[in-house]
Amino acid sequence: MGMRDFGKSDDPRVQAQLDRLAALSLPQGRLGLDTIRALMERLGNPHRQLPAVFHVAGTNGKGSTCAFLRAMLEAQGYRVHVTTSPHLVRYNERIRIAGELISDAELASTLEEVLDAGDDLGPSFFEVTIAAAFLAFSRTPADACVVEVGMGGRFDATNVLEPEALAACGIAALGLDHERFLLAPEEGVPQEPMARIGFEKAGIAKRGVPLVTMHESYPPEAQAAIRAVADRAGAKLLEGFIACYVTGDEVDYLPDWDTTLTLRPALPGEHQAGNLALALSMLLVQDQLAISPEAITAGSRAARWPARMQRLSDGPLTALVGDQAVWLDGGHNPSAGAAIAAHFDGPLHLVIGMIEGKDPRAIIDPLGERVRTLTVVPVPGHECHPVEAFGPGAKAAANIEEALLGVPSDDFPILIAGSLYLAGEVLRLNDELPD
Repeated sequence: MGMRDFGKSDDPRVQAQLDRLAALSLPQGRLGLDTIRALMERLGNPHRQLPAVFHVAGTNGKGSTCAFLRAMLEAQGYRVHVTTSPHLVRYNERIRIAGELISDAELASTLEEVLDAGDDLGPSFFEVTIAAAFLAFSRTPADACVVEVGMGGRFDATNVLEPEALAACGIAALGLDHERFLLAPEEGVPQEPMARIGFEKAGIAKRGVPLVTMHESYPPEAQAAIRAVADRAGAKLLEGFIACYVTGDEVDYLPDWDTTLTLRPALPGEHQAGNLALALSMLLVQDQLAISPEAITAGSRAARWPARMQRLSDGPLTALVGDQAVWLDGGHNPSAGAAIAAHFDGPLHLVIGMIEGKDPRAIIDPLGERVRTLTVVPVPGHECHPVEAFGPGAKAAANIEEALLGVPSDDFPILIAGSLYLAGEVLRLNDELPD
């Protein structure tokens, strides 16, 4: 974990708490929900005082699914709390209160309260974050909560949530990521890697709560693992989508027997249709909040999720390359590489920065011959792959500005990719702070 995980703040009260957060780490070998449960108990169990919660796990696409959920619920007029991770520029992005990012004043006081309460428990960075989010959620009235799992599911801090709070759970696309944690040897868990990943994500299943999955996209061993966990938990498993189906990059939704609505996801990329279908199915399968076809249509068009196939607006960075289109994607694993490759059909210039431990080929290989120029930049605040890791055609640049100035002026788009931390830096430099 580098300093960028914890963020910097212009507000000294927030910075004081972020400095305390930065001192926490994941205690080696301690996985489980005991610490978060103890912390919540000291805070008065705010996770038991939340409006209808939509809980989303998955390797890729869970953040986008959360963005669609939020947009559709808000289009219906509901007030929605959201917690997602990581943040791109400011820690506040992790906690959205009834539609607005948490204010510096509330963030500082809430973090201080949680850090003081858990002082002797040795909680991790993420446990404190989730406790702060749920505490803040419990103090402002809203109609729904959208909660993104941080990592895995079974032992993720968000899994402190209990069946009574949940409207629906969902699992987005599966892939291999965080292997060091999610594939750590353990008694009585599946051995095969994708079965183990499915088992970990399905750990969010709860008795009597609907669990929607992207069943057909998973390998058979993951499907079987998810089914077994859901059965054991007594969850209402829905394998695949309800009342909608994906055709290419669109979703056809059947609100009644007479009409079909064709929904076009606002987020670019063919894989987003599946994420929209998952979000929609989670809304349709639950009975706590009504949702209309009009809100579904409006929400699918309104969703925003920064640094996921985002075209940068006019700003200080894009000014360096004239009229060339600059795209930004924080993806760093092979599934992200495949999604990026599907989005660009012609040549492009690639600017890449990847932190150590991620596969340098994950983004390059799917793009193949389409990469015109390849420029490697450091990821601020992190140990990252050197230029040699990216093959003979790669050249190094000291930073994003130098990389963009070195791209040939032609008609081909520029893609900046490889790390969400790098993406955050790009948004900051281009004055496009996530709101």
